Amino acid sequence: MRSVAGIGLRSPHLAQMVRERPATGFLEIHAENYLLSSPALAAVEDLRRDYPLSVHAVGLSLGSAEGLDAAHLERVVGLVKRLQPAFVSEHLSWSRSGGRYLNDLLPLPYTEETLSVVADNVDRLQQALGRQVSLENPSCYLAFGHSTLSEPEFLSELVDRTGCGLLLDANNIHVTAHNLRLDPQDWLRTLPGTAITQYHLAGHAVNDADGEPILIDDHGSRVSDVVWRLFAASIAQFGPRPTLVEWDTDIPPLPVLLEEAASAEQALQDGRQHGARAA
Repeated sequence: MRSVAGIGLRSPHLAQMVRERPATGFLEIHAENYLLSSPALAAVEDLRRDYPLSVHAVGLSLGSAEGLDAAHLERVVGLVKRLQPAFVSEHLSWSRSGGRYLNDLLPLPYTEETLSVVADNVDRLQQALGRQVSLENPSCYLAFGHSTLSEPEFLSELVDRTGCGLLLDANNIHVTAHNLRLDPQDWLRTLPGTAITQYHLAGHAVNDADGEPILIDDHGSRVSDVVWRLFAASIAQFGPRPTLVEWDTDIPPLPVLLEEAASAEQALQDGRQHGARAA
């Protein structure tokens, strides 16, 4: 896929997208919303004629020590084979334990033991799909005291061990860096840039925690100025990639989301022009 900007396809916009076919670079769906045959899945298949697709899973729980749920994996594999998307991605997180699913993307300690667990699960997923999967960096609110690797080091090791791609979420980098008192530029410097397949952009909320501001990755607002700047820095360092704008809470009218994607498209274009001048 070309390095264009697209939008996360959410149910309030589905009928309008089918009806109007507005210009945008590609569409991303959450896999778990389309695992069963339904009118919504039929609509996505219809949109597939005009838009490249990306499938973003949220429930495979790649950090689970008990491994992947075979039934859930089979359903995701079936969806991917049916839609033949340009990209498949998941999160560096866990959400399942003892057969119970938790409605959250939970953090992991960055240790050799965790790395082995996640790598095994990523290998199994990629083998089942017969294709590369990209892993998204999470938003972090607390750090594990017994982590022995930084998050970029952990992601780099995953790439080396599994051949997976990286989905670089600029908003998540900003949220993590703010909450854990990190330098986002240092965070970026140690990533294997050639493994980055996509960028994500979203909004965040600012909450109060005992007098200290904490950032919450709620995907409920426009992309902030500081995240736009971090996105531009990522493009300057790694080059343009297909870029998605996500909006999952307080979902606005479709034109607002398309406007955000147009801003991302302009940033990608600016990055291409800057790269051409530098060359």
